[in-house]
This record gives sequence, C-alpha cells and structure tokens, in this order.
Amino acid sequence: MSWLEQLRGIEELEDAPLDGELVAELERAGAMVAARPIRFSTPTFKDYASTELRGCSRNSFPAFSITAGACGLNCEHCRAKILEPMLPATTPEMLDRKVREMIERQGLQGFLLSGGSNRRNEIRYERFFPVLERLRRDHPQLRIAIHTALTDRRGALAMESAGVDTAMMDVIGAAETIREVYHLDRPVEDFEATLAALCETTMQVVPHIVIGLHFGRVLGEATALDIVSRHPVNSLVLVVVMPFYATPGTFAVPDTSEVGRIFAEARLRLGGRGVLLGCARPPGMHKRVTDAYAVLAGLDGIAFPADGAVSVAAAIGRPFEQQHACCSIKLGHGPAQARASSCASAGQAADLLTGTGVSA
Repeated sequence: MSWLEQLRGIEELEDAPLDGELVAELERAGAMVAARPIRFSTPTFKDYASTELRGCSRNSFPAFSITAGACGLNCEHCRAKILEPMLPATTPEMLDRKVREMIERQGLQGFLLSGGSNRRNEIRYERFFPVLERLRRDHPQLRIAIHTALTDRRGALAMESAGVDTAMMDVIGAAETIREVYHLDRPVEDFEATLAALCETTMQVVPHIVIGLHFGRVLGEATALDIVSRHPVNSLVLVVVMPFYATPGTFAVPDTSEVGRIFAEARLRLGGRGVLLGCARPPGMHKRVTDAYAVLAGLDGIAFPADGAVSVAAAIGRPFEQQHACCSIKLGHGPAQARASSCASAGQAADLLTGTGVSA
C-alpha cells in the first residue's frame, strides 16, 4: 500500500488536501526515514490536548519572558503575541524566585528564557546572567535554553559562561523580509554572524527558520538553509508563519505543499543533524497536513503535534516518543517504540540534546 493510500485511511486526514505528487516524492526518499525515531514534544508553557497524546499540567519546562509582553520591534507576523503565554520575569530577582519555587514545588527540570527585543533585534539579558550562574551552581541538573536574538561573539560567550545549554535564534535569508516584516535595519550577514558566534561556543545551537515569513510568501528560506548548512549547528527548527497574529489581510497562509518541500530540502541539507518542527504553524487542517508532511519528510521532532501525526508515524513504521519539554530539549532516557511518556517520566533526570523562535 502506498503512503498516500495509508494516509487516506487515517480518520483525521480523510478529507485532507494532500499533494499526491509530493507524498510520492517523499515516499521515494523514504528509505532514510522509516527507521528514524521521531519525538513529539508537548512543552508545558502552552495548554495542549490531542486525540493521540495527552498534555501535562505541570510546569516541567516553562518559558519566561524578561520583558513580559513588551517588544521594541513589534514584527508584522508576531506583534509580540508569542510572548503572551510566557511567564513574566522582568527582574533578575523575579526570575530567581520563580525558578527556585518551581524547582521545590513542581520538580522544574529546566526552562526557556526569552523576551522582546530592542530596535536592533537584541535582547538585553546581561543583568540576568548572574542569576543563571547561581541557579546552575545550586541545581547542576537544571537545563536552560535561550532565545538569543542577534548578538556577537562577546554576547555568545557571556551566555555560555552563564550556564546556558541551548541557544536559539531566527535565521532570515531575505533583506526585504528583515526590513518589511521585522522593521529592522540590519543585513542578512548579521544573522549569519550571530550564528557563527554561537557555534564557536560549547552551547547546543539550534537556529530557527520561519517558513512564509515574508507575508506568507516563500522568499528567503533557501538562503536561510544555505546559511544554516554552513555552520556546525546541533539541529534546525522549522516553523510556519501564523497570519492570525498579523494585521488582517497582510499575510497569506503558506501553501502546505511548499512547506512540505522545504521540509524535504532541510532534511537533505542537514544530513544526520536534527530537523524539528517547532510550535508555531497555522491551526486546523493546515496543521494536520503540515504535520503529516513533517513525519513523511523525516523530521526528527514535532512540537504540539496535530491529530493524526502519531498515526502517520505508525503507518510508515517510524518509532516515536513523547516528551514534555521544548522541542530543543529532551527529557528522559532515549526513544521508545510507539509509546508516550507520562508526566511522571518527564520528571526524571534531564538530558540535553538539541523549538519556536520568538523573533521579537
């Protein structure tokens, strides 16, 4: 039975507008996919429910914003909405208190540190670094991920020294997108320079590419993939722009077939390195189709998978696991064949391997 026929037999995809030619292309390349484990990530910083997986109410891996909901760029695609579900930690003392309380009361294993940027797409983390150092000293098992925004070698080394495990940033490949969507006067080269600086550290480096960032059009994604492929990143996170954050009528919804082909190209370009589908992507049937293509294309992880994604993995024989953490962080002790971990197992010791980026 072909992959397309198997997908048609999955209830959640019965009426899905699947691209038969794309599915056939993915199936022809499927030899390197079938045995590749896939991780379904359900971080606790966002409510989640599925017919196939269950969320976890515990804050085992929350996200903190050092600016609460404020952002200096107010990018067209985001308008700071991605910051809203994060926990505010606007002072070092607030971050320290909240993290320690959550470690004691809820078994916190790690967290994502983020925030809104200034007008140069920089996030001023410096005054928080001593807190991170103390937290890692007192709790060596704690795992810390950070959205870096744009930085330089000095900033990257400061993050490393503070005890950050995983560094995430958006890579943009089109000057028009930087200018018109980000409202930012900086060249593409600054994004590659930031990635290069991060890769000079011992941190796990996980860049993000937003598909359809240019008002729903595919414009600089190929260049962004070129940039990422030139550097020794640990993994790549792909997300899809969500027009409902934008001013009505300014963004188109990216075509799922275009998205699927970028998945396939990323898998090819990154070789054995991880390629993950992060939190952000349009909901509904678009998400079901997008997630199906992610499974078929051999992506290594999906955050908040759509209904049907687990069934797609099972249909083509891909082993999977569930983890209650940011898609760049792995909790627990390795892949399991066709099982979902419980909230209890997510409370075990954390092992950092290599989400969605907040470009604000």
